[in-house]
Amino acid sequence: MKNLKQLFRNCMIGMTALAAFASPALAISSNDAFVAEVRETSIPMGHAAFCQTRPSECAQNTHFVSYEKLTQAKWQQLLNVNAKFNTEIKPINDIDLYQTEEYWTYPRGYGDCEDYVLAKRKALIQAGWAPSTLLVTVVRQQSGEGHAVLTVRTDRGDLILDNQEGLIKVWSETPYAYIKRQSQIHAGRWMELSDNRTITLASN
Repeated sequence: MKNLKQLFRNCMIGMTALAAFASPALAISSNDAFVAEVRETSIPMGHAAFCQTRPSECAQNTHFVSYEKLTQAKWQQLLNVNAKFNTEIKPINDIDLYQTEEYWTYPRGYGDCEDYVLAKRKALIQAGWAPSTLLVTVVRQQSGEGHAVLTVRTDRGDLILDNQEGLIKVWSETPYAYIKRQSQIHAGRWMELSDNRTITLASN
C-alpha cells in the first residue's frame, strides 16, 4: 500500500460546484458527530517541515477551547471562507509547483489540498476562531489516495472544509477514512483517529 506521503501527490482533484447547508441548525446524532481520538501519533513530514519554518504556529494552544458554538454568524464565516479559497486557489501538485513531493505552505494562487487547509485555518483564526478548534486532518479517499481537510470542532459536531467539495459536512457524512489530525492541545503534535465506519476503497 502506498504511504501517505506518496498518496498526497494526487490530493488536489478539482472541486465540485459550490453548495452549502442553508442553516447551522443541523440534526446530528451524538454517536457520529465527533471523531474519536486514540493516541498521539507521528506528525506528517510536510507539516513537520512547515513547523520548522513557522514554530509559533505549531506551539501549545495557551487558550484551549474544546469547540466553537455554531451561531448563524459563525456558520456564514465557514461558508464564506470555504467558498473563497476553493474558488481563488487553483489546484496543482507539489511536484509541478515546487519540484518536491511534499511541501506545505500558504498558497499564493496555487496549491494542493494541505495548502487549501492552511489558508482556511489561518483565515478563520484571523476571524476570531480558536486555533484549538481548527485542525489539519489527514484522510484516505475511496480511491486509496491520501488527502487533507480542515476539521472544525463545533457544538454541532466535527465539520469538514474540503477543497474537493463545496458542501460543508459533518465528518461522518464524508466518504473518507479518517487517519489522524492535529492535537487540540498542541498545534505541532498529531493524534491518531478512530474511524469505525465501513469505507469501501477502490482496488488498485
